[in-house]
Amino acid sequence: MYKYWLWLSMALWACNTPSVSTTDMPLVDVQGHRGARGLMPENTLEGFYYALDLGVNTLEMDAVISMDSLVLLSHEPFLSHEFCLSPTDSVITPEREQSYNLYRMAYDEIAACDCGSLPHPRFPGQKKFRAVKPLLSKVIDSVESYARHRSLPLPHYNIETKCQPASDGIFHPDPETFTRLLIADIRKGGIMERTTLQSFDIRTLQIARRLEPKLKLVLLVENQDSPQVNLERLGFTPAVYSPEHVLVTPALVAFCRETGMKLIPWTVNEPADIEKMLKLQVDGIISDYPDRVLAQLGRGKGITSR
Repeated sequence: MYKYWLWLSMALWACNTPSVSTTDMPLVDVQGHRGARGLMPENTLEGFYYALDLGVNTLEMDAVISMDSLVLLSHEPFLSHEFCLSPTDSVITPEREQSYNLYRMAYDEIAACDCGSLPHPRFPGQKKFRAVKPLLSKVIDSVESYARHRSLPLPHYNIETKCQPASDGIFHPDPETFTRLLIADIRKGGIMERTTLQSFDIRTLQIARRLEPKLKLVLLVENQDSPQVNLERLGFTPAVYSPEHVLVTPALVAFCRETGMKLIPWTVNEPADIEKMLKLQVDGIISDYPDRVLAQLGRGKGITSR
């Protein structure tokens, strides 16, 4: 009789326990920074595919706006001299790179530029091939199809708005227009429940909160101000607090726990720093080398980068 009641109580507990949503973040959210920048050209379809194959949970990426109001992926709002060629495949000098302003270029012209073949001076281990800056809409469609075709978990997306007050109307539209265009692509792609929007520019976070309450927001931080001051400046408590990893302390971990925010530092590349963040029990790690993070978590799928 005891065994019967034990079985019955366990069955009732299982039935009444809410199922875990497929959109919930895992225990440690491994985010591939710009895909997997240490291994593949950044913010490219090929880089995102590679990150998925490694086993990342979240694809981190940067959004800018073209002259024809399309959302594309690029960290700089111009063609970086470090790894991009001009539309005529010419080398871009540091002095000239900002003249290749993506906000003053139609996307067809941008798509003609190779941003994957040049050796990257800071990431010599990158695989090299011709690659273009893709549209966000294409990334969503292609990544979702790729994951399904390979029977991989559908990823989360962490998208940064690359804008600031000083460059309004120069390298990007006003923050309201920027945010509306980005949210429209997220809605159309059907990934709202698996997406976070992050920014150093608190204006886009404030606007996104008004436009789309379902969208989880992330405050990026690189200043020395206290988290209390940063949240007061923002005006609300975001879903995620995302500081440069050198700013993470036990006190910050405790503060984020108390306020209900996840703590996901960037950009954590060196094995010793990865180990430190894991010991501090952060909620996630953004890394150019997500393979290294996965290896330390025992979730690696192959040889890690060195």
